[in-house]
Amino acid sequence: MINRLLFSISIFVLVFNPGLVSWADGGPVFYVSPNGNDTWSGTLPETNSSGTDGPWASPEYALEALRSLRPGLETSPSYPIKLIFQGGIYELTEPLTLKPEDSGTASAPLILAAYGDEEPVFSGGVSISGWKEVHIGKSTLWAVSIPQAREHTWDFRELWVNGERRLRARHPNRGYLQIAGLPDVTKETPWNQGQQRFAFHPGDIRHWSNLDDVEVVPMHLWVAVRLHIAGIDEKNNIVTFTKPSRRRLSLGFDHKIPAPYYVENAFELLDEPGEWYLDRKTGTLYYAPMPGESINNTEIIAPWLKQALVFEGKPESGDFVEYIYMRGLTFSHTEYRLDADDPGDTQAAIYVPGAVYGEGVRRCIFEDCTVAHVGNYGLELARGCHENRIANCDIFDTAAGGIKIGEGKIRENTDEQTFRNEIYSTHIHDGGHIYHQGIGVWIGQSGHNCLSHCEIDDFYYSGISVGWTWGYKETLAQGNIIEFNNIHHIGSKANREEPILSDMGGIYTLGTQPGTIIRGNTFHDIAARDYGGWGIYFDEGSTHIVAEKNLVYRTSHGGFHQHYGKENIVRNNIFAYGTNWQIQRSREEEHKSFTFEKNIVYWNEGKLLSGRWDKNFEMHDNLYWQADGQTFQFGNRTWEEWLKAGFGKGSVIEDPRFANPGTDNFSITDNSSVDKIGFIGFDATKNGLIENG
Repeated sequence: MINRLLFSISIFVLVFNPGLVSWADGGPVFYVSPNGNDTWSGTLPETNSSGTDGPWASPEYALEALRSLRPGLETSPSYPIKLIFQGGIYELTEPLTLKPEDSGTASAPLILAAYGDEEPVFSGGVSISGWKEVHIGKSTLWAVSIPQAREHTWDFRELWVNGERRLRARHPNRGYLQIAGLPDVTKETPWNQGQQRFAFHPGDIRHWSNLDDVEVVPMHLWVAVRLHIAGIDEKNNIVTFTKPSRRRLSLGFDHKIPAPYYVENAFELLDEPGEWYLDRKTGTLYYAPMPGESINNTEIIAPWLKQALVFEGKPESGDFVEYIYMRGLTFSHTEYRLDADDPGDTQAAIYVPGAVYGEGVRRCIFEDCTVAHVGNYGLELARGCHENRIANCDIFDTAAGGIKIGEGKIRENTDEQTFRNEIYSTHIHDGGHIYHQGIGVWIGQSGHNCLSHCEIDDFYYSGISVGWTWGYKETLAQGNIIEFNNIHHIGSKANREEPILSDMGGIYTLGTQPGTIIRGNTFHDIAARDYGGWGIYFDEGSTHIVAEKNLVYRTSHGGFHQHYGKENIVRNNIFAYGTNWQIQRSREEEHKSFTFEKNIVYWNEGKLLSGRWDKNFEMHDNLYWQADGQTFQFGNRTWEEWLKAGFGKGSVIEDPRFANPGTDNFSITDNSSVDKIGFIGFDATKNGLIENG
């Protein structure tokens, strides 16, 4: 029933073509400025000569004023209504909220836009002033009183100084500690059984002052865990926490390999410029200034609001926020705070909402917008969001991931389902600062979306995740198109910081997804700490997915991996420079798992195949080449045995003669032998962002 309803919806591009709307169309225009006044008319961009009229001052007032003025503005329904924001910071006291009554129409949208090239910033944070210089031991620090912290009404994990994220006081300053042992774990302990204590190496954890403030952050496989200390047994070097983790605190599925971790937010750890510490007992915030920073001209902002912008539709009753176009706006300084009993270790950090959050959003546009310096995901289109467009945006410095589309649950009501959204030429980068398992783009129970020409980089976990059904049960994640994107430095960030999580991919999929196509993308520089740094990763139940014309290179555990699934097609891809192995197949089932055809596999270290290669898969017309020219095996078979088993039909072992693979140039030269397998060349240099797109 659900899937048939999805296919009955009219095609997105026919009912809503954003190219038909001009930002410069006529219609009423109102202005907002940090230097404005809410008693004025809002119809002038600047204050008049007599100082009696000009722009409004606050975005919240501007929206309320438009609601009251709306009836008198609708005499010309073919023109948009524009709300233009001048540059500067707008400190919000509550999230800017758009409701169904704020909606425009296809011919007369409501436009919220920046004034010219200026940069209006909607801030959910508080600029902290009143700093005093204090001398403690050999350290010179800045300190300020935060009464709300002492009263337990304000706590935060993030601080931005002069537009840059600063680290909470941390041990070690770089790198990670290692859990010494798990006293409650045996080889019979399930991997998904959490622990409430672990053993540490002497000196790694101490009886710091204000232990209630301290957080210990271990890494389990594919999630980070945030734990508060309940007590320390210094004799046996055991730390106990106020709540258990959700999973075993081991690095791999082998219970004997403990996880890495770090500790943060103790005053004694405040030992490096740029670090800060919030003492909740005294309500004092400390900051160790960077060289050259002055106490009199440094802007320091802490997050106050959970979200900066909320679309408050009610799709269950058919009340949508629609035809609102946003251009050139920036949203910053928000933070999602965990409940006291939540260790925060859910896959993909899907519980963390977007700093820009919408339900019941339909046919809206986000263009040239920025979401940056936030303690959340960047932008989220959750329940009942249809046919929206995110284009030419910049999303970075997030506590979790970049963009979330859809939900983790399946909605029966079509209006409450999320589908046919587009993300185009958007840069999503530098995420996972607090919730390390955040995803660049997460698409849950949502179908027929298009993600194209984006660049996604610098995340600790997967670049893209599509689907949220484990196995072969019902799902709404069908017909998603992932094309011409550049996804890189996943797991291991571009600053060469070591990987901390496992079981990840440049793209990660789940469940039955007919119509989903992954084509023309570049995936590179992907690495996991223990296992599972793959380029294309078909996880549990991934079915009827096509991956074609992708370039995948420099992956720690292979270019392609299928855990289990049905009848996927992997064709005409280039898989190069896997470290441990190139291609992996884990579970063997009583159906065809995939067809692997017309691919080039090129490597200079590690094995060709890993996992189960006995039956129920199809491989033909592929080119294999180990760059040093050495012989290699196909799993436990020789080339002759592989041919005899029927998996090498039409395949060759020959040098593909790439133009210059040592400099990441995998273009096909004229004298290449790839024609023998029917390989069709493609230009990967055009993947990623479209300038002025």
